[in-house]
Amino acid sequence: MSKVGLISLGCDKNRVDSELILGLLSRNGYEIVSSINKADIIIINTCGFITDSKAEGINTILETINYGKKVVVTGCLVERYLEQLKKEIPEVDLWIPIRDYYRFNELLLSLDNNKNITPSLDYHNRIFTTQKNTAYLRIGEGCSNHCTYCAIPLIRGEYVSRPLDDIVEEANHLVSLGVNEITLLEQDTTKYGSDFKDGTTLVTLLDKLVAIDGLKHVRLLYLYPDEISDELIDFIAKNPVIYPYFDIPIQHSEDRILKKMNRRGDKKLLIELINKIREKVPNAILRTTVMVGFPSESEEEYNNLLKFIKDIKFDHLGAFAYSQEEDTPSYSYPEQIPEEVKNDRLDKLMKVQQKISYQVNKKHLDEVMEVLITGKENGYYVGRSYWNAPDDVDGKIFIKTNNELSISDIIKVKITDTYVYDLLGEEIQ
Repeated sequence: MSKVGLISLGCDKNRVDSELILGLLSRNGYEIVSSINKADIIIINTCGFITDSKAEGINTILETINYGKKVVVTGCLVERYLEQLKKEIPEVDLWIPIRDYYRFNELLLSLDNNKNITPSLDYHNRIFTTQKNTAYLRIGEGCSNHCTYCAIPLIRGEYVSRPLDDIVEEANHLVSLGVNEITLLEQDTTKYGSDFKDGTTLVTLLDKLVAIDGLKHVRLLYLYPDEISDELIDFIAKNPVIYPYFDIPIQHSEDRILKKMNRRGDKKLLIELINKIREKVPNAILRTTVMVGFPSESEEEYNNLLKFIKDIKFDHLGAFAYSQEEDTPSYSYPEQIPEEVKNDRLDKLMKVQQKISYQVNKKHLDEVMEVLITGKENGYYVGRSYWNAPDDVDGKIFIKTNNELSISDIIKVKITDTYVYDLLGEEIQ
């Protein structure tokens, strides 16, 4: 039977697709290998969100075809540019756009002639690429927000919630496999249930999940600001199973820019929301993402964004320069900002955030955290707590201990020192 290697690019939503693909291959007798040199077939799951991710995908494809293996390319880049890619890179053996995932097995037959390939992608048959006791759980697909800079609706379509019972069934299945920490994923997690007609909301789902015996923690990612209800905040405040972690990509602070981005809400809403969260959930961790250099962003608006960030003091903040994406409304907006200016603004903003992060992290000195061990670096064990998400963008907790620990152990750690992005602590009994 053929040996298959998979290269997964892009976000953790893409990671879930990759895990489903690996599951399909494994249950049909393929041997999964981690080395390209050992593989007969190489599958590349691409991202097509912004210019940099598209370039990464193209470069990975071009590098991989040089190995002389059978190459399959799938994912967002293929969904968006299928016909163009076929013409420009004919060396690829098989292209599978997202719209054809439902017949992934059938398409693979044409390449490998494995007559025994049976059912397609299945959430109950994933090969996890996360630690053994943690997993991502996707609760929907697509996005209906139509931000003017974003290609996601073009790639993934309008938002569709997964059926409630289907998600709860998968969560129970994950727990039966030993998973005790679940991270909920979607482009807009707070949108969950909005396309149902029975009143189902994200809180409805969370209420079902916290009742699962053996599920220790749930983390939410990608919360849209104007959809974070009082009910959701109160539920998180009252349920220790839900991490007090609010990942709220705001993109900008200034009303005019937000309106041109087609982002709902305004600066007043953002300030009131953040104050409300901090009042109701005193130990809340706030993470956000912002964009600089959106078309027509003035120097004053950029400086106001900097001031907003300094005033709010997010625990974690990521930023990126606006990327002019084909087929999005903002692609043709006048007053595009020069790349040099965008990059200068990005660099200045991240230097501001470094100082904020160093200052904010100090509030965790002497705090005792429950930490999940994720690895070992430079003689220290490394872990994760409610403070940092599993996507490796929030920094790390380094741990001093005299004990031998294993990946996925959960220990108590007292924070003894803080840095710009990381924390240092000692294991306590």
